[in-house]
Amino acid sequence: MDTPTIRRQTLGELLRRSAARHPDKLAIACGEVRWSYRELDALCNRLAAGLAREGVGKGDRIAMLARNSHAYAAMRFALARLGAVLVPINFMLKADEAAYILRHAGARMLATDSGLADLAMAATRLDTRVEQLLWMPSEEPSQPVAGMLRFDMLADCSDAPPEVELSGGDLLQIVYTSGTESSPKGAMLTHDAVLWQYVSCVVDAAIAGNDLALHALPLYHCAQLDVFFGPAIYVGSTNVITAKPVPENLLPLIERHRITSFFAPPTVWISLLRSPLFDRTDLSSLRKGYYGASIMPVEVMKEILRRLPALRLWNLYGQTEIAPLATMLGPDDQLRKPGSCGRAVLNVETRVVDDAMRDVAPGQVGEIVHRSPQLLLGYFHDDVRTAAAFEGGWFHSGDLATIDDEGFITVVDRKKDMIKTGGENVASREVEEAIYRLDGISEVAVIGLPHPRWVEAVVAVVVPKAGAALDEATVLAHCQQQLASFKAPKRVVFADALPKNPSGKLLKRELREAHRSLFPPA
Repeated sequence: MDTPTIRRQTLGELLRRSAARHPDKLAIACGEVRWSYRELDALCNRLAAGLAREGVGKGDRIAMLARNSHAYAAMRFALARLGAVLVPINFMLKADEAAYILRHAGARMLATDSGLADLAMAATRLDTRVEQLLWMPSEEPSQPVAGMLRFDMLADCSDAPPEVELSGGDLLQIVYTSGTESSPKGAMLTHDAVLWQYVSCVVDAAIAGNDLALHALPLYHCAQLDVFFGPAIYVGSTNVITAKPVPENLLPLIERHRITSFFAPPTVWISLLRSPLFDRTDLSSLRKGYYGASIMPVEVMKEILRRLPALRLWNLYGQTEIAPLATMLGPDDQLRKPGSCGRAVLNVETRVVDDAMRDVAPGQVGEIVHRSPQLLLGYFHDDVRTAAAFEGGWFHSGDLATIDDEGFITVVDRKKDMIKTGGENVASREVEEAIYRLDGISEVAVIGLPHPRWVEAVVAVVVPKAGAALDEATVLAHCQQQLASFKAPKRVVFADALPKNPSGKLLKRELREAHRSLFPPA
């Protein structure tokens, strides 16, 4: 008797069990593709067999540089069944940045799509160990790329997938962090870590089998992949996948498919609210709304609830290293605890501590630290940064926060985004919230820029609403009324849009670089 196999719970088992429970239920809709759970499970078996025939086996790192598609979803489970390790890559990277990840991870295969094939080929030529390129179909019909293995041909394999000795403690994926402070770090996550996180999502984020979920943010990012798509497959939801997270695509999809559940970072929610299509679209099916990846301005959250009164909102906070959900603010507390990211989810223990690892008093700023079975094993080939992250027996998030007497946590800033001006610390988020209270503000990002007197000066980059009559003096006067003088911006810069990555996170480093010469040297 193979006892480990009898008790095994890995990502591959998860899909098989959902297919056994809901064989004829629609699992995935993407473009013109429709797969039931039975069809998805069988396809993943064939795909795993085809990949094995090409030499892919347990422990092999397989990278994916592609936009959202049905094929991306199937590859995710096929690789898991082989015990291969997924290495998702941000498709906004340059060739040399993608090549760094390929080299560091030691990836032997790279899967891509027609739209990103040139980038993929350019990256693999830069001294990587990639032996094969695999073409995958996209949401929209596309032609295979000559010289690449083909997804459809691998998925036609008639062999049975190999039996792989696999346990929950085996490595499932290496997800590279953004590398804003130094070279990207590869967070090693096991099957156990990801599946314990799925349980937290199902319990605390109310992921349910009767959801009809829209997955629009990039699947290379752990939020869309592992907070929403993975748990939805776990419980047997129906999933609509798209690669275009823009209002003119999202709003019609919600209406057409009668979507009930949708996740987006605040920047995407803001784009929906500002779209002329918003009030012309039937959004009555939407019952669950999720936000995360960056902080939701309180005024925007209130606007969402006002314009979609049937919607219940969840704020989900976490990071790649905890697979990624760590805390949750539920629907009943959105207005009672505005701006908070809530309390630790089911399988996470979270504290806010000072530099000596002592719990801070309510209202004081400290660093968020975690203990959880969801945590990474460590950073791939990086013992130094692994040791630093786990110093003191807790995982250090790098996020600064306060905690109140009920245990609700409010993120103040990333350590790297705290502005130190004239010897005083200013949280950019506090200044942003104050500016959002001014009429006519669509989006705002607050950054610190070099200044000859203050070392760093607080600067607001503002995107006005269409037709709004705003000028710098108006914004500065508003801030002087709302904030202590040292917190108020020294300058206001107006922009048509804020730079964001495909996950919707504001790229403040790009703003800092673009405006670093705003204040001339003394």
